[in-house]
Amino acid sequence: MTGAGPLLLGVRHHGPGSARAVRAALDAARPAAVLIEGPPEADALIPLAADPELRPPVALLAHAVDEPGRSAFWPFAAFSPEWVAVRWALEHGVPARFIDLPAAHTLAWDAELPAAEGESEVAEGEQVRVDPLAALAGAAGYDDPERWWEDAVEHRGAGERDPFAPFEALAEAMGALRERYGAGGRPRDLVREAQMRLRLRAARKEFGDTVAVVCGAWHVPALRERTTVTADRALLKGLPKVKTELTWVPWTHRRLARSSGYGAGIDSPGWYGHLFHAPDRPVERWLTKVAGLLREEDRIVSSAHVIEAVRLADTLAAMRGRPLPGLGETTDAVRAVMCEGSDVPLALVHDRLVVGDVLGEVPESAPAVPLQRDLGRQQRSLRLRPEALERELELDLRGDTDAGRSRLLHRLRLLGIGWGEPGPSRGSTGTFRETWRLRWEPELSVRVAEAGVWGTTVAAAARARAEADAADAGTLADVTALAERCLLAGLPDALPAVMRALADRAALDTDVGHLAQALPALVRSLRYGDVRGTDTHALSDVAAALAERIFVGLPPACTALDSDAAEQMRGHVDAVHTSVGLLGEAMGSATGTDPGAASGTGAAG
Repeated sequence: MTGAGPLLLGVRHHGPGSARAVRAALDAARPAAVLIEGPPEADALIPLAADPELRPPVALLAHAVDEPGRSAFWPFAAFSPEWVAVRWALEHGVPARFIDLPAAHTLAWDAELPAAEGESEVAEGEQVRVDPLAALAGAAGYDDPERWWEDAVEHRGAGERDPFAPFEALAEAMGALRERYGAGGRPRDLVREAQMRLRLRAARKEFGDTVAVVCGAWHVPALRERTTVTADRALLKGLPKVKTELTWVPWTHRRLARSSGYGAGIDSPGWYGHLFHAPDRPVERWLTKVAGLLREEDRIVSSAHVIEAVRLADTLAAMRGRPLPGLGETTDAVRAVMCEGSDVPLALVHDRLVVGDVLGEVPESAPAVPLQRDLGRQQRSLRLRPEALERELELDLRGDTDAGRSRLLHRLRLLGIGWGEPGPSRGSTGTFRETWRLRWEPELSVRVAEAGVWGTTVAAAARARAEADAADAGTLADVTALAERCLLAGLPDALPAVMRALADRAALDTDVGHLAQALPALVRSLRYGDVRGTDTHALSDVAAALAERIFVGLPPACTALDSDAAEQMRGHVDAVHTSVGLLGEAMGSATGTDPGAASGTGAAG
């Protein structure tokens, strides 16, 4: 690996053993440049990785400028070999560049291209992408690829004499797999590898052979192939392309997990993060973390439990012929010693530690759409920090800070950014209290980019979206629900457009059931407006007129109904009855008159 030619470091994405090996190999080789699997458009974002405020896990987010919903992520954890390579290059003043297929092509590639000439086909013509880890584990007699990887790579001695030996062995194994199964069967792999070879040739012309390449181990044999520039360019010719923008966004350990659907996911990001950061005695340190978590949950776990769990994990590893205890052995030890054989507390350990809820951070200097910047400013001013772990937030709308938080969360929901989900308030039925369940998911960054088409601030974007939704609303109930959401979001400027749509649909709709469905939301809006200090006179006039139309049309609407229709109408009547009482109270408090007279419903009652 240190002779003629570039240094090819094949890795497992998000493998801490690979990350440590990459760092050791780079320290030994001291390359003049580091090339990394990733979109080349992100080269300008690499210097931001040196910012102390950029804390992994993070991801490169690419989205199409004209269609922000079309997006792709390239995640990095602290234990990702690619991240370690980027950081090493920045710390040593060495150029770092991404060499994979440009995001402009990746986002435009809606369907697989036809199979390239000479591409292998197996299983009676069905193209397959072999799982390298599963194949190597099976050849070694393992039925669990993760356990094989731990034994072969993660538990490799830290004092490895030849820092390049692991990569030579892995490259040889991948070469044998590709020879057995072909190049992988996915046209996109062949095109990506052609792009990597072209970028590698360009780097060698600039820096000579003293360059290092960090990429998925599967691609190493392809980068060693002797191909022509013409052949590689032919594979890239005619690829679809879109205009893209890229930035860094926060990511989470949970989204690195295979269970999240992430293609390159791992089973235990929290465990891998621990293995990467633990300076020594990883098993002892891990079991101490587990004990601390269980104590927080009021379980009785002493230092004696930790000592006994360590002994049991070591014994299990010896019995199973493993070099060191892995996640399986530590989990069995925790179950037996700390959880008294129960899987219930063990599920908490898996969720909070084995997977984990670590959320990365991105500095303000990172590129972002104006809407994202405004959202960040409001999050800081309202002290409403995004967190990966779901939490409950109780708001008292009589306070300025909590009222501002409520408006922000409701405006984001109008924009389709579901950071918070409202829930029932505990201990109070008053309209001045709200309860929210908050959880920040990485995909919300895409929703923010999508919502940027509506405006440059959260308030302006929410108003524009509400006005557009009012024009497109299908039913009267949809418009009244939108009016309610506008009041909750503190968007009085959007109400005129909503009220026009509401008046138009109310005038045309003669179905008493539809009118009855619409009234409760209007009445709730009046009460919310009173709490939030919003002018709702126009809304109260429409609500009163709607109530009168219901009273007039209700008797004939209740005739000749079958049992199902009667049950449905009974529900409407009950809802209207409750709403009329609240309507009278709201209008009476607003005008200082008798509730029945103010609503025009005294006789009707």
